Formats: sequence, C-alpha cells, structure tokens
Amino acid sequence: MEQRTNIYFYYKGNDKIEKQLEPLVQRLEENLFEMVEDPDDANIVVSIGGDGEFLQAVRHTGFRQDCLYVGIARANESALYCDFHLDNYEQVVAAMNGEALEVRRFPVIDVTINGEATFQCLNEAAIRSAVIKTIVMDVHIDGKQFERFRGDGLIVSTPTGSTGYNKSTLGAVVDPKLPCFQVSELASLNNNQYRTLGSSFILDQERTLELEVIQDGNDYPIIGLDNEAYSIRNIQNVNIQLSEKRIKTVKLKDNTFWDRVQRTFL
Repeated sequence: MEQRTNIYFYYKGNDKIEKQLEPLVQRLEENLFEMVEDPDDANIVVSIGGDGEFLQAVRHTGFRQDCLYVGIARANESALYCDFHLDNYEQVVAAMNGEALEVRRFPVIDVTINGEATFQCLNEAAIRSAVIKTIVMDVHIDGKQFERFRGDGLIVSTPTGSTGYNKSTLGAVVDPKLPCFQVSELASLNNNQYRTLGSSFILDQERTLELEVIQDGNDYPIIGLDNEAYSIRNIQNVNIQLSEKRIKTVKLKDNTFWDRVQRTFL
C-alpha cells in the first residue's frame, strides 16, 4: 500500500457526516494514510453517500485512471457502486490496508456532442425531449442507419448503469465484465411512418452509435449524463462508444456484482 496513502473524501458536507467520519479518519491515520484536501493529490477517492454521490465523485474528479474509487454508503441508501457502509468502518480500513487488494473495473462510455465536446459516463447518457412533444432521432450503428426513432427519448447505458434508469424501462441487466453498452427506448411511437426495434439492444465495444436529432422544433433536447442534466443549444448529433477508460474501485471479497443486484432487487 506504499503508493496508495493519500485519501480524499467526497461528500456533501454537514456536521452529522463529519461526526460519523471521525472514527474512520482516526483509524486510517493510525494505519499511516494521509487525508488530503485536493483530489488531485489523492491516490484513493472516497465518496460518502449512495450511488448518486459515487457518480458525482467520479465525475467531479475527472474519471481519473491513476487512483482507486471507494464508495461508502450510509444507512438506507442505494449502494450498487458502494461495497462499504459507514457504520462498519473497520471493514473499509481492512480492505484498503490488505496485502492482496482486490480491484473491480467498471466500463465507461464516451459521449461526443456535435463532434465537439466529449463527456464520459459511468452510468448512462439519456437524450430526451425538452418540450411537450416527441423527439425524432435517426439511429446509426457503425455509420449505417438502423432505425428512425420517435418517442420520449433514448437511454444509452453502461453495464453497471444497466441497473438504473435503463432497468426502469425494462432494459436488460448486464454483467459489467462484458465490454459493451446498451440502448433502450423511452415510450417509442410505432406506426406506418416510424418503426423501431421495440426492445433494448446491446452493442459490442467495437461498435459506434450515432444519434442524429431531426430538426423539427426539438432542437434543444435535454442530455442527461449520469445524474447531471445539460441543456445544450442546437444539438445535431450525439456519438457514443465504449471508452478505453475503466473506473477502478476497491472490492470486498465475496461481493460480486450479482451479489449486490440480488440484495438490491430480490
């Protein structure tokens, strides 16, 4: 653990959380970890909260490839990304101080808007109408038109993101060991003029997805990147593919992705 001694805590600061953190910080310092104020100086970034806070920690620290992310949930919080709980801080210390540190790697997608700005997503990118009317998009796979979609929008999710917004639209839950991404529909309109597959579909890591927004008065759709929404003027196309980046997290032994899915949903 000589190379991973600096820890940055990411959370919405309040007296209650800081009080709860005191025993954990004390135990980490006793084990020669150093707490830092700047995430760029950290080798380990620790989020305090549920999955939403974990996503924010990854996004606000720039999807770093040279550090480990650790998610610590509090009581009654959703925790598919969080292996640990704040009321069991000794487990956190033991995992980070272990000789055989176990690391889990989560796929990320690259989202490029109008061929200019590129963003990363750990969960999903959602393209939705910003006005009370359907949005029309031509869906291209590897440069070839696949379908013309008309409806409320489309969700493009990573394997770990498949348990979130994607699942609520009856998309498949995908094992994060599979390097792929998934496309799911939001209330598609199917008739003689518009025809879609009508189900989610999964694309391999080598595939490129392009969503071309048809300019029919819905030129300002809302783009949701993980749990942040962006209103970008005059969106013409969105290109999505699996990133080379992988988010590395500290893993508890005997706590697989499917163990966490079972605890959360079954």
